[in-house]
Amino acid sequence: MDETPESPSRAPGAYHVHGSVSADGEAELDLAARQVAVDARWGEAATGDPGPADLLGGAFSACMLKNLARAGSLLAFEYDGAELDVTLHRQDTPPRFTHIEYTMRIATEESDRRLELLHTNLRKYGTVFNTLAAVCEVTGTVSRMTVTASSATTDPTGGGAATDR
Repeated sequence: MDETPESPSRAPGAYHVHGSVSADGEAELDLAARQVAVDARWGEAATGDPGPADLLGGAFSACMLKNLARAGSLLAFEYDGAELDVTLHRQDTPPRFTHIEYTMRIATEESDRRLELLHTNLRKYGTVFNTLAAVCEVTGTVSRMTVTASSATTDPTGGGAATDR
């Protein structure tokens, strides 16, 4: 019987991560066929490895970037590259994240209308995005990046900015 590979557009229905920690706080996660060292120490100097908040911000960022590739393909949205900055805001009591803000800059010559359509798709179809948006405020912008031979910068005129506020 032939096995058909899973469609690239269909995500798995479940994900599994295995974690382990030693008594001295050395921790590691096994995820996506990789081992990732994590900072699980308490009351000591940071190890330089990502902690839980870093991993959550990384998951949100990866979701946005993967959705850019997905939406780019589905919408035939052409771009040369993108950059993303994400900030998570935390409160102490009760401990939780209250707000996530993002700024995505895309090197593209697509119209402002298409840039806004892309932003709508990024907000609507991201699993991690939607999960986090259900429990805290998520706001952000998607703007056009001007690409020159030596650098890439955000359009200083603000043209092509799609805002979610």
